[in-house]
Amino acid sequence: MSFYMVSNAPEPVATFSHAVEAGSFVHVTGQMPTYPGEPERLIANDIKEQTHRVMANLHIVLKGLGLEWSNVVRAGAYLTNFEDDYASFNEIYSSYFPADRLPARTCIGVTALARGARVEVDLVAFRPAAQ
Repeated sequence: MSFYMVSNAPEPVATFSHAVEAGSFVHVTGQMPTYPGEPERLIANDIKEQTHRVMANLHIVLKGLGLEWSNVVRAGAYLTNFEDDYASFNEIYSSYFPADRLPARTCIGVTALARGARVEVDLVAFRPAAQ
């Protein structure tokens, strides 16, 4: 098993690795809509802006590990305002994947997230064996 911290990814809001690789699977810790290098910067309250920031942060971690969106096989999404934000979240989230290659996903309504965020997303990616 390998534990990774990606140098240009956002600073963790708690004690965790950005990702853990076990066999061919890479588990990417849930990302918040925080800004790399600016941990104290205020988070926008807009769900679309937060979703774009979360997806950008996830992509930083994926790229830092030599992976892309096409490697993602599963996502977990967590929304604090589920009924209000679900449609807008889906609109933004789905734009990051081809329509015929959407990862398996669970989306859960939660009571709160760190830093007052409205959205958090974690991933599982598959790293094919070297050819």
